Amino acid sequence: MEGRSEVNIVVVVLIVIILLLVIYIGLIQLQLRSINSQLEKRLREHTRQPVSVELINKDLNKLTSIINKYLKVEENIRLKSIREDKKFKELIVNISHDLRTPLTAVKGYQQLMKREESSQEQIKRLKIAEKHTEDLENLIQHFFEYAYLSYSEPKINLERTNLNSLVEECLVTFIPYLEEKNLSIHLNQTPSIFVLADKHLVKRIIKNLIHNCIQHSQGGIQVSLLIEDNAIISFKNQVKDLKENEEERLFERFYTGDQARSKSGGLGLAIVKLFAEQMGGGTQAIIQNNTLEIRVSLPLYTN
Repeated sequence: MEGRSEVNIVVVVLIVIILLLVIYIGLIQLQLRSINSQLEKRLREHTRQPVSVELINKDLNKLTSIINKYLKVEENIRLKSIREDKKFKELIVNISHDLRTPLTAVKGYQQLMKREESSQEQIKRLKIAEKHTEDLENLIQHFFEYAYLSYSEPKINLERTNLNSLVEECLVTFIPYLEEKNLSIHLNQTPSIFVLADKHLVKRIIKNLIHNCIQHSQGGIQVSLLIEDNAIISFKNQVKDLKENEEERLFERFYTGDQARSKSGGLGLAIVKLFAEQMGGGTQAIIQNNTLEIRVSLPLYTN
């Protein structure tokens, strides 16, 4: 009887230990789920709340501590990147403002020189100076525009927009510039395409695309409007000195690719990409057989 009693005691002790272990394991699982939930909340709500645990467990506490250290390092890197990007954009704005004052003075003196009697050689040199001044003014404007658009949070008014009408309207305004460059332009006529977009931003996109063609086209310009998953604005023209592996780099800020493109600072297409993405669209460049096609996608109006 005494031996059986001892066995029963051992069994009871073992059962209690097992129950305690089960409870302990259950608590650890609850804490792990809590950690997962807290991490998901940080990702979902972009909070900076550190991960916490309620159970006293050496390994679990160490894991939580390491996770918090990693999150803090990651947050510091993110904040540093934001601060550096902000400083960079502010620098561009300040430089743009600083350059505008002497540039205005230069243009003023050029106007005064045009009123004076000058030889043919002087007139020729003055026209060259005016051309370079105009290029510099456009470059400064692009710098300022890109920095402002990247730094600010523009209010975008998405509405039902007739894409065909906007493209035709913008093309008409550029006819004198196209004729001056001896460039022909052909618009492929299609039934009306309606997009959900900001009319003002779409116009800016189209005008930048036309400017890009005028500056760099080696021949005629072909404009097409297509419907795929989204509405597509396509500008296609002959180019030189562009390699097929440069497609996506054309949308990078300050990337020029060739000497002619450097006059615009490589910001025209970067602004196009920025506007398209702000409206839920995207951009794509295709280089093939010395032909560059820029495609801008915009969401279709579906209601």
